[in-house]
Amino acid sequence: MILEFKTANYFWIVLAMSMGGLSHVARAARWNMIIESMGHKTKLSHTFYAVMIGYFANMLVPRLGEVSRCGVLSKNGKIPFTTLLGTVVAERIFDAFCLLFLTFLVVIFQFRFLKEFLSTYIFEPLSLNLFSNYTVLLLVLILIIVFIVGLYIVYKMTNKRLKKKPTYLKFRRVMSGFSEGIKAIAHIQNKGAFLLHTLFIWFMYFLMTYLCFFSLEGTSHLTTADGLTILIMGSIGIVAPVPGGIGAYHFIVILTLTELYGINATSATSFAYISHASQGALITLLGIISFAFFFLLNKKAKRAAEQEMHNQAVNNNNHQ
Repeated sequence: MILEFKTANYFWIVLAMSMGGLSHVARAARWNMIIESMGHKTKLSHTFYAVMIGYFANMLVPRLGEVSRCGVLSKNGKIPFTTLLGTVVAERIFDAFCLLFLTFLVVIFQFRFLKEFLSTYIFEPLSLNLFSNYTVLLLVLILIIVFIVGLYIVYKMTNKRLKKKPTYLKFRRVMSGFSEGIKAIAHIQNKGAFLLHTLFIWFMYFLMTYLCFFSLEGTSHLTTADGLTILIMGSIGIVAPVPGGIGAYHFIVILTLTELYGINATSATSFAYISHASQGALITLLGIISFAFFFLLNKKAKRAAEQEMHNQAVNNNNHQ
C-alpha cells in the first residue's frame, strides 16, 4: 500500500477533489432554492459555509451535520431552526430516491454480472436471517401495531386537555415549522433548475469515484459502469451510522472491487483509502475555513448591532 501511495497519480486525485468541491457548491445552491421558496433570503456563501460545517460535523458524530448546518444558518440568517431542519429532511428524502433510482439502474443493466455477487453477499444472508427469525419478526410487528394503536387511543383521550396547555401549543408550532420545511420542495418555483442541480450533484459524486480509478494502475482499466457501481456501493457505507462512513465505506468498496471485479486486495484497499481520504481532507479543509468565516461574520454582525445601539442612544440624547 505504501508503494501504491508513492506511485499514485495525484493529478486525478486533485481533479476528483475539485469535483467534490463543485458538488458541495451545487448542494448549497439547491438548499438555497428550498429556503427561498419559503420566503426567506440568504446568501449562497452563507449556505455553502453552513453545508461544509455540517459535513465536517458528520465526520465527528454521525448525522450531527444535519443539525449543525441548520443551527449555524439559523443563527446567521435569522431563519427558524425547525423550518431549516424540515428542508434538510426533505432534501435527504429526495436524495434517497435518487440513490434508489441509480441502484435500480445498476442492478438492471448489470444484473448478470451482479447476480452472483448480490446472491452471495446480500440476498442469501438476508433471506437466511429473515426465515430463521420469522417468529421474532412477527412478534416485533405485532408489538409495533399494538404500540401505534395504544398511542392513538391515548392521543384521543388526552387531545382536548392537551390543546389548552402552553407546552403542547409550543410543540405544535415546532412541528408546524418542521412540516413546512419538508413540504417546501413542492413550492419551489423553478423545479427544472432544482432537478438540474440534483443531476449535477450526483454526476459530480460519480466523477469523484470514477476519476480516482486512474490514480492507481490496478484500477485504471475499470469502466464508467464500474464507477457507477462503486458509487452506489460506497454510498451505502457513507450513510452507515459511523463518523464519515469510516470503516464501513472501506469494507464495502474493497469487498466490491475484490469479489466483483477481481482487483487484487492491495490495489482495492489503496483505492478505498485514497478516494475516501481525499474527500475527507477536502471536507476538513473547507469545514475549518467555513467555521472561521462564520466566526468572523458573527463578530462583524455583533459589532454592527452594538454600533447601531450606540447611534440610537446618541440620537436619543440629542433629541432630549
